[in-house]
Amino acid sequence: MKAPAGLLRPAPKLRSSRGSSIHHLTRPSAVVSRHVSTCKALRLPEAQPSPAPPTPPPTSSVSSTELSHFTNLASSWWDPYGPSRLLHLMNPLRHQFISECLSTTNLPDASQEYSYLDVGCGGGIFTESAARLPHTSNVTGLDPGEEVIKIARAHMRRDPSLIRDGKLEYRNIPIEDLPPPSPASNGHDIVTLFEVLEHVPHPSSFLSTLTRHLKPGGWLVLSTIARTWTSWLTTKVMAEDVLRVVPRGTHEWSKYVREEELRGWFGKRGGWERPRAMGVVYVPGVGWREVRGGEKWGNYFFGVRKSLGS
Repeated sequence: MKAPAGLLRPAPKLRSSRGSSIHHLTRPSAVVSRHVSTCKALRLPEAQPSPAPPTPPPTSSVSSTELSHFTNLASSWWDPYGPSRLLHLMNPLRHQFISECLSTTNLPDASQEYSYLDVGCGGGIFTESAARLPHTSNVTGLDPGEEVIKIARAHMRRDPSLIRDGKLEYRNIPIEDLPPPSPASNGHDIVTLFEVLEHVPHPSSFLSTLTRHLKPGGWLVLSTIARTWTSWLTTKVMAEDVLRVVPRGTHEWSKYVREEELRGWFGKRGGWERPRAMGVVYVPGVGWREVRGGEKWGNYFFGVRKSLGS
């Protein structure tokens, strides 16, 4: 399938501080490979692979490699001290950023309720927490991983209120299989995409599909990682090899998306208001902290509102 321009690989070139360029979202260059080779002593032993899941169709946003990786982590998803620890620690900042986005456009209204679509929900860390908010009408968690959805549903059943009120639903499908709302006003108020975009093989077509599920005036809120030398050092070398706070192979540096690339993608398409971003950094022993300007070189949140007239 020929994917749209914008976030596609190869695409605009990333300029380094010395003027050299790296093809956008391609595999790391030979320069990176040489740096990686010097760090082989830091590599963890290879984990025993699980049976490979079925190969998705070419038009799918699902990568079989990524799906297999996260399937291996499913059983430990809700362990706050396990491989998903950083996701648990990041959850308060997710809610903080969403609140900041909503506060810029919505007047306080005690009766207002929000509908969420959490794409790539995994085991449901954010999904469940969103369903418990007093101003939430309903939450749908979407993930193509069968094992992680099983974990999410099993954990949901521990809270009778979530089942009784029917506020939370999980669906084991990719976003491409979810019928778009008709009319558009029946879409969701908030669509979330946390730590997912950097794992998608075709981010442009993926975003195009995903944004159809957002109602006019709604917010798309995501978090991802900027593709820079700093992020390669912090997320690949330090996080995966030195500190071992992230399982090896979780990230592929070439798939990271810079904040200005996202701004450009939405800017070229009508019907979107000015985006906002917030950089964050993980401090060992402390947790995630907001850092001014961090969206230019590391982990960041990105929010953009669909225009009311779109």
